[in-house]
Amino acid sequence: MADNKPIQPPTGTRDLYPIEAARRRFITEAWRRASINHGFEEVDGPTFESTELYTKKSGDGIVSEIFGVFSGKDEQGVKALGEKLARGEDAPAPYALRPEFTPTLARMYAARAASLPKPTKWFTAGPFFRAERPQRGRLREFLQWNCDVIGLALPEKPTPEDIARATAQADAEVIACCVGLLEQCGLKSENVKVRISDRNLIASMLQAQSVSADKLTPALMLLDRRKKSDPVEFAATFAERVGDIAHFDQYCKTCEKLIAGGLSELGSGGSDQPDVRFNFKPLHRLWNELKSLGIADWCVVDLSIARGLAYYTGMVFEVIVDGERAVAGGGRYDNLIVLFGGPSTPAVGFGMGDVVLSLVLQDKGLMPEGAELMQIAGQSPDVFVISNGTPEADAALPSVLADLRRGSREQRGRDSLHARRTSKTTKNVGKILQEAEKSGAHFAAIVESASEVTLKNLRTREQDPSKTPIASLKSEVLKRLGRG
Repeated sequence: MADNKPIQPPTGTRDLYPIEAARRRFITEAWRRASINHGFEEVDGPTFESTELYTKKSGDGIVSEIFGVFSGKDEQGVKALGEKLARGEDAPAPYALRPEFTPTLARMYAARAASLPKPTKWFTAGPFFRAERPQRGRLREFLQWNCDVIGLALPEKPTPEDIARATAQADAEVIACCVGLLEQCGLKSENVKVRISDRNLIASMLQAQSVSADKLTPALMLLDRRKKSDPVEFAATFAERVGDIAHFDQYCKTCEKLIAGGLSELGSGGSDQPDVRFNFKPLHRLWNELKSLGIADWCVVDLSIARGLAYYTGMVFEVIVDGERAVAGGGRYDNLIVLFGGPSTPAVGFGMGDVVLSLVLQDKGLMPEGAELMQIAGQSPDVFVISNGTPEADAALPSVLADLRRGSREQRGRDSLHARRTSKTTKNVGKILQEAEKSGAHFAAIVESASEVTLKNLRTREQDPSKTPIASLKSEVLKRLGRG
């Protein structure tokens, strides 16, 4: 007897029906608009890379989450890997589904660094994969938006001050793009904060607590996992590896106040005061840039943010909603391009996933629904074509529909229209008009004969008093849509 049990999608993935697909389209279009408005150009890369790209560049924080990929045609390679596993040896697959974009971006930039502008501003939005435990807001397959500024805008013979200023400007630029997206989605600075930190500053503070240079990266990764850990267990682990967490937290609070306060108290304490021993200037410059861009109210200095990936070298940040939900994160990675054979190039960027952002917008009532969502997602028809029910109109309708949909080569298809008809058998024009309105269509074209239609604007409910010749219907609709 056949087993008719339904087959479920793989754990941690999604089936996207029209309404879910429209929500995702709403988010990806918002990402694209924010990126382009802030001067970023779109790029993309393969959805799988050599595993070596991640094992050597991103650190254990990402390597433990990759999906290995095998080629079914590489029988010898698969056999060799199987033998290694049988002996208990590490045997990573030769390829990995991409868990993030930064290593791919660094590889791409290094390959053409000599011909690319300084700075280069790139964005991408595509599928990514992480082999981690699925939970609300965290899946194994997701979309991620990345924006990066590679290189700095510098004079021919830059001074250290020129470099420091350009670095702060680039950091502020990626944060401004992220804030621009949050704002256009309807979120407000009262419940969303970009929490900014500096890995170099945190490293200095850890070294002040006698953490050796070779243990700095593990200590930073430990701090990155703090929010996911039991407080008592974390404090015990931190005490064992670093020192007293309460003392470290107090150091952080002192530094945060100094930076946000404009460093007016810098040097006021004794030689053992953190304001004397540590370099606050990078974050202070960044803070001034954020103020000049008018987005400082979206930002706070929070030195508890460490970011776990090994390639971060300076400023790091996370976007936190309602004090607990991270929707984006990123930072500066000045040493990554050179590892791929490119020139030494400073870079900064961030990533944002679609899953948490979608949930946040839905929870706060900011995700459009129904016809409004389909319209924003570009799925609402420009024209809904309806027959008046006569044999002559029925016969004319298919050609009217086809002409509206047809795009010219000269216009690269920009003169084509999203045109739809009912699939119902009813001849009741009123019911079909209701269907057209429900679809979010802008216009209804009621075919009256082989040569004329009645045009109705479904948004304003205004109907033309006179008939429109079928021959001029398309140009008339394009004109009213502002595309003629």
